[in-house]
Amino acid sequence: MATQMAVNSGASLWGPLKELWEAVEGAIWRRQPESVYLLDLQLKKHKPSFLTLFKNPMKSAEQREKVRKASTEGIAVQGQQGVRLLPEQLISEAFILSDLFDLGELAALELLLAGEHQQPHFPGLTRGLVAVLLYWDGKRCVANSLRSLIQSRHGKTFTLDLSPELVNLTMRFTDELMAQGLTKQILNLLSDISVTREFERLQKERGLGNEKHRKEVSDLIKECRQSLAECLFAWTCQSPLSKEDTLTLIGHLEMVTAEADGSLDSVNLALVMALLYCLDVSFLEQGTEDREGIHALPLLTEKQYVAAVHSRLVEGQAWKLPGLQAVVQLAWALSLRAVSQLPQGAALVEFTEADEALADQALLGGVFLFLTEGILGSDGFSQEEFYTRRLHSLITDFLALMPMKVKQLRNRADEDARLIHMALQMGSEPPSSLRKDLDHLMILIGEFYSKDPFELELALEFWCPSESLQHTSLTGSFLGVPLQRPPHKQVVLSKFVRQMGDLLPATLYIPYLRMLKGLANGPQCSHYCFSLLKTNGAPHENRQAGVSGSVVSWEHFFHSLMLYHENLRRDVPSADSMQYRHPPIRGITQRELEGLTAFLQLLTTIITWSENARLALCEHPQWTPVVVMLGLLQCSVQPVLKAQILHALAAFGKSPEIAASLWQSLEYTQVELNEIESSCEEYPLTRAFCHLISTLVESALPVNLGAGLRAPGFQPYLDFLRDSVFLAFPTRAYRRPAEKWEVAEAVLEVFHKLLRVYEPQPADFLQEMVELQGEQMPAHKPPGHSLMFHLLNDSPTLSLCLSLLEEGACQLDTYAPFPGKKQLESAVLHCLCLLELALQKEVTFMDLLRESQTSLLVSPVEQLLQGVSARSRQADHITNIARYLYHSSSNPDAAFQSAKILRRIARYPNIQSRLVGDFTHDQAVSKKLMAGFVECLDSEEAQEGVAADDSDPEKRVARIHHETKIHILNLLITSLELKGPNLGLYLLGYEVKKPVSSTNLQDPGVLGCPRSCLHAILSLLQRGSEWRTGPVLTKQAPQLAELCYQVIYQLCACPDTSGPTMRYLRTSQDFLFSHLQHLPFIVPENEIAALSQMSWLMKTAAIELRVTSLNRQRSHTQRLLNLLLDDQPHTLHADGETGMEEESRSVSGFLHFGTVSKVRRRLLSVLDAIDFSQEAPELLQLDFFERAQIEQVITNCEHVNEQGHTVCNVKLLHRVLVAEINALQGMAAIGQRPLLLEEVNSILQQVVERNRVRCSLNAKRHALQSWRSLVETILTACPSELIPADQRQLIIRDLLLDLHDKVGKLMRRKMLLNEEQHVTCFSLSSSSANRCYLSSRGQGHRVALDQDFYWILSCAQVRRVVFSGVTNQLIWRLRAHLYGALLYYLQIAQKPEEPETLQTGNSMWERLTAPEDCFSKLQRENLAIIESYGTALMEVVCRDACDGHEIGRMLALAVLDRVLSIDRQCQWLVYLCNSGYLRVLVESLRQDDAALQTLLTPQPPLLKPLYIYESKMALLTRVAKTAQGAMELLRCGLIGQLVECQVFHMLPQNDALRVFGQRDPSGFIPSPLERYRQILLPTLRLMQVILTSTTTQHQQGAAQVQTSFTKRVISLLQRQGLSLLVRLVGTDRARYLKQIEETVSPGDLAEKREEMEVAMQQICANIMEYCQTLLLQSSAEAQFSLCLFSPSASEPADVAVPSARVPSLGLVLLLLKNSTTDFFRYHDSHRQSLNKLERVEQLPPEELKELCQVLVSGSGGVEKIPSVQRNVLAKRRLVQLVNNRAKLLALCSYIIETCLFVIWRHLEFYLLYCTPTDPKDSLLPGYRDPSGSRGLSVSRVSQQDLEQLQSDVANSFNEPLQRKLLEVEGLYSKTRSRHTFIQALTRRIRGLVHHAKG
Repeated sequence: MATQMAVNSGASLWGPLKELWEAVEGAIWRRQPESVYLLDLQLKKHKPSFLTLFKNPMKSAEQREKVRKASTEGIAVQGQQGVRLLPEQLISEAFILSDLFDLGELAALELLLAGEHQQPHFPGLTRGLVAVLLYWDGKRCVANSLRSLIQSRHGKTFTLDLSPELVNLTMRFTDELMAQGLTKQILNLLSDISVTREFERLQKERGLGNEKHRKEVSDLIKECRQSLAECLFAWTCQSPLSKEDTLTLIGHLEMVTAEADGSLDSVNLALVMALLYCLDVSFLEQGTEDREGIHALPLLTEKQYVAAVHSRLVEGQAWKLPGLQAVVQLAWALSLRAVSQLPQGAALVEFTEADEALADQALLGGVFLFLTEGILGSDGFSQEEFYTRRLHSLITDFLALMPMKVKQLRNRADEDARLIHMALQMGSEPPSSLRKDLDHLMILIGEFYSKDPFELELALEFWCPSESLQHTSLTGSFLGVPLQRPPHKQVVLSKFVRQMGDLLPATLYIPYLRMLKGLANGPQCSHYCFSLLKTNGAPHENRQAGVSGSVVSWEHFFHSLMLYHENLRRDVPSADSMQYRHPPIRGITQRELEGLTAFLQLLTTIITWSENARLALCEHPQWTPVVVMLGLLQCSVQPVLKAQILHALAAFGKSPEIAASLWQSLEYTQVELNEIESSCEEYPLTRAFCHLISTLVESALPVNLGAGLRAPGFQPYLDFLRDSVFLAFPTRAYRRPAEKWEVAEAVLEVFHKLLRVYEPQPADFLQEMVELQGEQMPAHKPPGHSLMFHLLNDSPTLSLCLSLLEEGACQLDTYAPFPGKKQLESAVLHCLCLLELALQKEVTFMDLLRESQTSLLVSPVEQLLQGVSARSRQADHITNIARYLYHSSSNPDAAFQSAKILRRIARYPNIQSRLVGDFTHDQAVSKKLMAGFVECLDSEEAQEGVAADDSDPEKRVARIHHETKIHILNLLITSLELKGPNLGLYLLGYEVKKPVSSTNLQDPGVLGCPRSCLHAILSLLQRGSEWRTGPVLTKQAPQLAELCYQVIYQLCACPDTSGPTMRYLRTSQDFLFSHLQHLPFIVPENEIAALSQMSWLMKTAAIELRVTSLNRQRSHTQRLLNLLLDDQPHTLHADGETGMEEESRSVSGFLHFGTVSKVRRRLLSVLDAIDFSQEAPELLQLDFFERAQIEQVITNCEHVNEQGHTVCNVKLLHRVLVAEINALQGMAAIGQRPLLLEEVNSILQQVVERNRVRCSLNAKRHALQSWRSLVETILTACPSELIPADQRQLIIRDLLLDLHDKVGKLMRRKMLLNEEQHVTCFSLSSSSANRCYLSSRGQGHRVALDQDFYWILSCAQVRRVVFSGVTNQLIWRLRAHLYGALLYYLQIAQKPEEPETLQTGNSMWERLTAPEDCFSKLQRENLAIIESYGTALMEVVCRDACDGHEIGRMLALAVLDRVLSIDRQCQWLVYLCNSGYLRVLVESLRQDDAALQTLLTPQPPLLKPLYIYESKMALLTRVAKTAQGAMELLRCGLIGQLVECQVFHMLPQNDALRVFGQRDPSGFIPSPLERYRQILLPTLRLMQVILTSTTTQHQQGAAQVQTSFTKRVISLLQRQGLSLLVRLVGTDRARYLKQIEETVSPGDLAEKREEMEVAMQQICANIMEYCQTLLLQSSAEAQFSLCLFSPSASEPADVAVPSARVPSLGLVLLLLKNSTTDFFRYHDSHRQSLNKLERVEQLPPEELKELCQVLVSGSGGVEKIPSVQRNVLAKRRLVQLVNNRAKLLALCSYIIETCLFVIWRHLEFYLLYCTPTDPKDSLLPGYRDPSGSRGLSVSRVSQQDLEQLQSDVANSFNEPLQRKLLEVEGLYSKTRSRHTFIQALTRRIRGLVHHAKG
């Protein structure tokens, strides 16, 4: 039982019904694939809902009890486990709702639960109020579904062109419903449901909320009633009702009453129209082939049907609306008349004979008056095309089928006219019983046809073209259509129009004109009417003979006008009568006034539609209508007539030719708007004047308007409109409240048009003078300039615009109808447009103003909008503008403009924070504004790709809703680029008062979280993402989807918002997985948008992969990797998730060879979707314009669009070209104008195509970059254990092969995007990551490595592409990418770093006979391929290395370096030397000198020269490594070039700059001293390599040249070398190391310390080697040797001896001891690191963390690294440590050997050969006797010194030290070489010390 009583949380009265409506809409209106099947399921499921229409579930005691206990026992909820306890409040609300709507308690509870769930969509409403909305929304869904199903039926009136399968389904279903009594149900519901009754019930139970809620409930109830009524209407349109149903419908209509104004409401109108269609047989006239219609028509086949209906209409009771009864009677009479003319009519004679009587009865009931007032006056009439068609057939059938009745009406009218005339003659009252049926018929025709919302031009049936053939003015075809015999009906109707005008009695004059006005409505009708009035007039000669023409003719009209003008002109008031406020108006009676007004309205209609009529009337020599009408304006006539004249003039002004002359005429006549309007409180004249100006401004606005009479320009008109109309309108009194807003709308429309066409020009800001009657006067500025000035100041105009916006928002917030609402909305829209245009043009305006230095003061609009409102005393102008977004559903245009304004304002960062404050200071306003933005984004009416033509109002609204969304998304994107707090963060639901990163995003409604724009964006994107077809938005609105993805990406990429956003997307939405599974998006009609969508999505996915990898959220990372890389077929289930077994499968299931059913990896499918080729537009083919100039103009019109693409502004280009054509003079130019315009059109089409191509290229580049970043992240940032090494190789291979295919094809077609090589380059860089894999295998795995070698060979295809690309003539950027790719590729063959184990190396024989390893093999193959390209490749690389862009040169130099390193045959070196490129490189060093000198200033301009110099020196060093290369360099004069470089003499002297480690704050630019080292050291290295490489024969020559270069360096060494040794041996060494700890960041400390240790040991080794070399060079024997150290072996107390003194031998002994100690320290460290390297997997986590810390930047970086990657990093670090220690051991060993040699040499000299001297002589170093004698005079060494030396050395060089030295030899030297020196030297020193001198 519990399961039966479970609650549906989606509310069975709402959720399922919503799904039903979506299924119906998808099948019938959207025509979605597979929709028929879904619809069938839904109809079967919901059939009971249709059979018991609107019937609620019954109440029951059992349910009541169940709900009552829900607070204690709980209640089961469908889809949830267990039971849910409900609060008491909810239960009591459920009972209230149950009683209110008389529905079951469980259903009421479900509605409340659904209301609670939907509450975030309805901010400000409680769940109970939302439940009320959902209840009626469910009913609406049923009614709308039923209506759509009936509309889809096949029938007699219309078709929706649906599939037969769908039509059969709906026909079967609806037939069944109708058989079950649908008509009766609908009519009962319409009687039962009324808004008033429902509101009374709701009011009683407090079921109504704020104004918006009331409006929404009211709208839903009205829509339900309307849809139900339209169900019957749609049914009867297609097929008639049965007899019972027809009688029921008639019975219902008998009781219908009218609205207060006498019209029917839209529901009753639909029912009336349903009955009229039911009684309609006119479709049979149309000669339809479908004879089924006749058989199905009960009117023809069922006698009982006719009898029943006939008796009901003839003998039935009187209806509550006699007019309505008359309409139905007339319709029945016409049906009977039509039937009587059919063969089937013979059987129904008894009824058809009564048609005349019925028609008379209808006429007595005032049928035509009711049709005009009751049906045409109904608001709903003009919204349905088939209402219009039915009424048209009713009117035309009456005229065509009952001509005698029409004749009777005319006769009666003539008779009545005579009676009236006689009564007037006798001065008595006319009889009251006169009927006006013909008047009413004419007025009905006039009113009906004067509105044509669907542009059907049905009135054409009243005009018969064949009758015009007798006139010479028309040829045998009309409007290009060859004439055929017109239908009989058309002839009759045409005759009616003409005959009614013949001998027209005065009483019918105005009705007839009104009828003609209606019948002239339309482009063709107006032409026919013009011809009729033209032919009605008597020819000129007849007139002279006294024959008068018809009173309804142009001749008569204009003749009368001229007479009025002449009479009234005589009545111009004299000076005497001017004292009266209102002079007496004579000459025109009220009757004449009405006649003139009717004529002017007819004239206005005709000339509005027909340009030919305009020109013909205007150019007529006798009539001169414009002149006469302007004359009448100056006469004393009523304002109403003047207004009508102005409207007629406005219609004439639609032609630019007439408008220009009309302006001049207006100037001369000087129309005055008298003040009589204000006193009458009516303003028709003001409105008409605004309309005239509006029309004229649009047609033509002459620059020199008023020249000769006043200062030329539009200014006086503008001043009048602004000061007397606009600024005065709020304070005037209005008899008709709506007129206030009509005046505002009319004047604002003019302002809007003037500002729209204004483009600021420099000339506008210069004060020009004009001469007028001998005086100089300032000329007027363009009107747009004046408007801009007023809008850019706190002027009354701007204030009134802003207060109007505020009032508009307040009025709209009431949701109540009021007089003039439509006009107010229009006025508000114009105000918003003015502000938007001002914002758009203000930058140009203010720039030009600044340049002109004019003394005008203006402020930007965005600043003025921050001013304080006079009404609310708050700065809420921008808030008021934003309030219009809240009314987007009822007022889409205002919301659209509001979004545009906010988007323009959002560009200014300083305003953003103010805006956030304004939007959030009031909680209620804040919620409302947020709801407004969300409502715009949620709008379901939006539609992308709708053409810009506004003919279809629904499509126009859909387009505006879509563009509003676009503007809001762009507003968010712009805001997010600025610093917070900004509008974007506020609207997307982030914290703006706390740190943004502390935001906790939730689903709407959770923890009180309101629905934000982020939720709206996600719901837009998520729609359809669970289906196989993918997100609906990507295809339906690609541009919108692109912007949505961009917003998501920006939120994920911004550091502040990234954390909360990605957490929310991952946990609540599963956003990325659900969207990535649908990649690639294919949208054939909008490829650019589809690529951009994928780009933003891939970039977001890359961030997600990186973040989840760092945070070790392994399951998330693995799931996404599975999705992107898997090549096994997936099975997506209904919920979109992969199956359980799919999830459990790890990425190791990526690639199984042997499985047949492989699918393409999603990552590669995305690459497939990017078409690398791009068709370029053809060159312009021009006949008139010059191509070069046009190209220049196109370039000048280019600008950067919103997406950042440089495109041409097509509108601006069009303006420029048209202005150029207009500037041409002469007849030839006029004759060729059409051809010129055609050529302009072709240019514009070409430019549009170019723009498209540019956008396409940018989109492709963006997509490739995003794809690249995603692949880079997958291969480098994701944990390596998720993609095992062997599969990683296969993935990389697949990527490389795909790229190779795509790039290869392009290179063959010579069409390349800028980024392909970049991608290739990246791809190769990722393959270099495989070096880790290759090196990770030990020597024991070499065989396996060779077996896996095939994947590297596959790269050969790619490298061929790369080499080919380099040799092609491509732009430098592409070549740079190709060089990068080539470098990465060549790096693969570099052997990875191996740990130095200090083990005995293999013998030479073993090395020579060892098998070739894979690296050597790959190097050999690479070289073979390089050589296969011959000198072409050499030439390109060498040329690029010498010349071109800096980046290209550096990369080319690097490539040369790399190739030379593997080129064992020296072919490249030979080419480099022989072709002269090497000499060019050497000689370019002189040019580099000047650039390098600028680098030594404290603030260098650019570091480019330094990088190029380093690359060049690296290459020259590589060349110098071979003897041949070194000799070639010397031959090229390298040394001479370097000697002449001045930069080496510019060592920075400033001590502050020489401080160790000083850098710029960013840490990027090295200090001047470091830059000097970067310049000097490569040169010294190069010298060293040259000295090493050149053989002994050439060394002397090299040394000579070097002497000059190294003179400065050698002198420096001689001065400072030994003192440097003193520093490094003593305490300074520790001080240097401590100084590093203070200056270097902790992360870099270990690395820097190691570098310093190596550097200090290297310096000591170099100095000792220098000492050794000096000793050996001075003499081969000790007795003639040079002495460098004084004979003192005591360890110096202060080792920092001044450099002037000679250091003692004790210093060398101290260095020996220290080096020995260091050796053992380093040896222990080396051994420990080796042990750790061997068992790195077993190391404790803390130790691993410590090892990795050096290689990972950032403190928290190590924690986020997965364990496998941590092991790899630890291994890399240990290899570094091992090799560092090995280097230090080698240096220590070398220092020990050289120290021992120096000590031995000095001791041998001092103790064996030195002669002591007098102790008081000073100690000086020895020198060679200038006389050249063999004896060496050693300066002043006493005997005491020598003895002391001997004892000190004996003490210092003791047994422990000797043992240590021998241990060093055993541990290290013997393992490195067979020749060791330590033991021999130790023995000799010991011997010297222990044996006294002989």
